[in-house]
Amino acid sequence: AGGPAPLLALTVALRTLNCFLVQTSFVPDEYWQSLEVAHRMLNINNYGYLTWEWANGLRGYSYPLIFASIYKALQLLAKDDVQLLIWVPRLAQAVLAAFADVKLYSLVRHLENAETAKCVYFCQLCSWFTWYSCTRTLTNTMETLLTIFALSYYPIKGSKMGNSCKYLALIAFAIVIRPTAVIPWIPLVFIHFLQEERKADLILHNCIPVGLVTVGTSLIIDRVFFGEWVLVQLNFLKFNVLQNLGTFYGSHPWHWYFTQGLPVILGTHLPFFIHGCVLAPKRYHIFLMAVIWTVLVYSTLSHKEFRFIYPVLPFCMVFCGYSLRHLKAWKKCAASFLLLSNLLPALYTGLIHQRGSLDVMSHIQQLCNNSYQSQAFVFIMMPCHSTPFYSHVHCPLKMRFLQCPPDLTGNESYIDEADVFYSNPLGWLNKEFYNDTLLPSHLIFFSVLEQEISSFLALRGYEKTATVFHTHVPQGRVGSHIYVYRKKTEMNH
Repeated sequence: AGGPAPLLALTVALRTLNCFLVQTSFVPDEYWQSLEVAHRMLNINNYGYLTWEWANGLRGYSYPLIFASIYKALQLLAKDDVQLLIWVPRLAQAVLAAFADVKLYSLVRHLENAETAKCVYFCQLCSWFTWYSCTRTLTNTMETLLTIFALSYYPIKGSKMGNSCKYLALIAFAIVIRPTAVIPWIPLVFIHFLQEERKADLILHNCIPVGLVTVGTSLIIDRVFFGEWVLVQLNFLKFNVLQNLGTFYGSHPWHWYFTQGLPVILGTHLPFFIHGCVLAPKRYHIFLMAVIWTVLVYSTLSHKEFRFIYPVLPFCMVFCGYSLRHLKAWKKCAASFLLLSNLLPALYTGLIHQRGSLDVMSHIQQLCNNSYQSQAFVFIMMPCHSTPFYSHVHCPLKMRFLQCPPDLTGNESYIDEADVFYSNPLGWLNKEFYNDTLLPSHLIFFSVLEQEISSFLALRGYEKTATVFHTHVPQGRVGSHIYVYRKKTEMNH
């Protein structure tokens, strides 16, 4: 690896390839909290969809604004083709990820030496979970990238690149995008404060101005798009921590991050991480503390997901690289093992697992091209938010999906639409579409549902027009394939 410029070019090329080799869906938030919102912000006709979080002011517009700007630029250039709307935001994310990788390399090179930096850089590029996540339009991805950028300006012992104002501004921006970004930084900022000689200066000249500028900007952006003053960060905290309504989306045992979360996202890096923690000099203990603290804090919340702890992965990579660097005779073997053992999960999760919910969108896109568009009505009968929506269709097609907002009124007997549907699909369909004029022209659903609603499909004249592979591990309501059914148009009318 040469200096940062050739390295950056190489990394951008790698992450661009990475971007195109990730064609699967991970979690709904990848679209519903970023691209769908951006598409809605862009559109003058206002077709687009905002989930319940936006109705309740739990999310801010600062992050979607980045994608809305990309969409607007494409629109002004008359290049707002649906494929570009899908890929350009991901490519932008990929370029940012490449910059972050190089920043991590530069940081370690600066703190240690080129040899250790190469090892950390190698571990970062090998990580299957980073490969799987870093080009996605998730708030967690942006939070992780900003954490790396902030880390490179953090005044760790022996660093000459430390810049309080820059690192605090980057953290503040990350918190605006996703309030949980504050978690890994609590111990780091606290230790910086303890070690800082001019404490008053740090607070008066850095913390307060940075805080005021970022919160102020975020408030103004949200005021423009919500049409009223909303302090999103406060609402987010109330909902997720004080009311603990996140459990609506599932709850896990307290130890989940230690027994499953961290071991899975680290994968085969785990032994290197443990070895690196033992070897690394004392000044890196602060990074380890950030990892442990973050995992502990997240363990107290009942709703747990792999992506929530993604921001601690770069910290872990520093230790993995440290371990690799000190394996001397075994270094080449260890590096080959890391590369090969991460390649399979990276390619499998990126190209095969859960790809149906994106592939099926191309069948919906085709309805935009013809004169049939005004009569078309697509009903997605899948667990809610299984597929993206208008950001992957980009035409004012009539579409509907099963809703699943949590109950915010405290009603004990509340059941969301999706649950009501799944408790009796056939009864629900007959009741909902009691009249033939109300019937959707297209039905999209997972293969597991077909048997149960077959009489409805036959009676109402639907025929299967496409079968799309989704996953090798169907679970519950999620089937191995997605079926597209179209209503036959009678010739005699």
